[in-house]
Amino acid sequence: MSRASSSAHFLHSDMDVIPFPKFATNAIHIGNEPERNGASHDLVTPISLAVTFGQIEPGVFKVHDYARGGNPTRDSVERSLAAAENAAHTVTFSSGTGALSAIMQLIGSGDEVVSMASLYGGTYTYFDNIATKNGIRIVYLDVTDADKLHHALSRNTRMVYLESPVNPSMRVIDIEAVVRSVKGYNKDIITVLDNSFTTPYFLRPLDLGVDISYQSVSKYMGGHADVMMGSASVNSEDLANRLKYLQNNMGAIPSPFDCYLILRSLKTLHIRMREHMKNGLLVAKFLERHPCVEKVNHPGLPSHPNYELFKKQSRGCSGIFSFYLSGGKTELFKFFRHLKIFTVAASFGGCESVCSFPTVMSHKGVQPKVLQAAGVTDNLARLSIGLEDVEDLMEDLDQALWSSGARKGYQQQQQQTSPTSTDSRRDRRGSQKIKIVNTQATQTGVAEVETPRFARRY
Repeated sequence: MSRASSSAHFLHSDMDVIPFPKFATNAIHIGNEPERNGASHDLVTPISLAVTFGQIEPGVFKVHDYARGGNPTRDSVERSLAAAENAAHTVTFSSGTGALSAIMQLIGSGDEVVSMASLYGGTYTYFDNIATKNGIRIVYLDVTDADKLHHALSRNTRMVYLESPVNPSMRVIDIEAVVRSVKGYNKDIITVLDNSFTTPYFLRPLDLGVDISYQSVSKYMGGHADVMMGSASVNSEDLANRLKYLQNNMGAIPSPFDCYLILRSLKTLHIRMREHMKNGLLVAKFLERHPCVEKVNHPGLPSHPNYELFKKQSRGCSGIFSFYLSGGKTELFKFFRHLKIFTVAASFGGCESVCSFPTVMSHKGVQPKVLQAAGVTDNLARLSIGLEDVEDLMEDLDQALWSSGARKGYQQQQQQTSPTSTDSRRDRRGSQKIKIVNTQATQTGVAEVETPRFARRY
């Protein structure tokens, strides 16, 4: 397992981040090699639509025999994704849930999965309504509590399922510590981490000892809200072979065109993630000072309880975070209705900024007591900050927040705000100050924020 470098490298005030070595070069070239055997030497990987492939003689074929088992375009995207994950193998599926379904087929009836109590609503629904019907027992607990985790593991435990940051509470877990505890109990327990929020541009789970890095590729990896895909990346040859078998025989495969779209998107992942991170941090800091906001959950802010841990194990953060409105369900609905640039929608990771209401959208199938314990309440909103001009996003959120009727703490903020500063601007209601700076990196005025120094990992 890797350790954070003692000479930690970092996020500067211009919001630059030190990437994994050769990340951009590999994303652009691996899986996108010209077709050396073709007459045209294609620079862009061709889309192979063939369903079946000719055989040299019965039962003998060059690479593929039938497209469900493999396809040249799918081979390319799997090589590219594996390079991004620093994995030996990546297996792709038709959706994130398709990948999760295959991962769960690695275990069987009578086996146990130890899972975080707080996680994505779709995963929770799958566990409770599908996995349990197949005889798999799901044990939910706070995996950050070492004693609880140790006592939850048993001779029937076959898998430990993790998210970090957690959707939508944004809690961060110590991945290496959890893996160390699990493997110390039984090295054969499969550890799985959903890395859809962070992407391998900022975090590589396999480098931290995780067995399977699971992605909803539809999100940031695709990045344009126009393709669905899931992936499972591993270093184990045995796990890779089992997942390939499931991919073929379950039939949850991505189409050649979907594979092409992801190959295209991976070439710009490093650029997009930097912008998502920058915009996300700026908007989060803006909301943290807003009188209509009770609390902001963003692991890149010093106010986050797991801030130091997040800096240690991640190279940066995406544009996803959540916040509590100073109000209730009624005010939050009003907030959504008044948004003009943000779209109220499920999913995340696209170029467009979207806002969601977890208790009535992504987590509507989760039991109320589970939601309450996870801090997912009726005044919690989740934001996916896109690539628009950040000041436009802040202005949109500002007008929607004031239109929501949420006002808790407004007078106190007014009393604490100095009216004499010449180095700031007020919004039209005099609610808060946004200091304007010009950075060479962005060439535009942005709200000044304190940015974290992320660890450089090798």
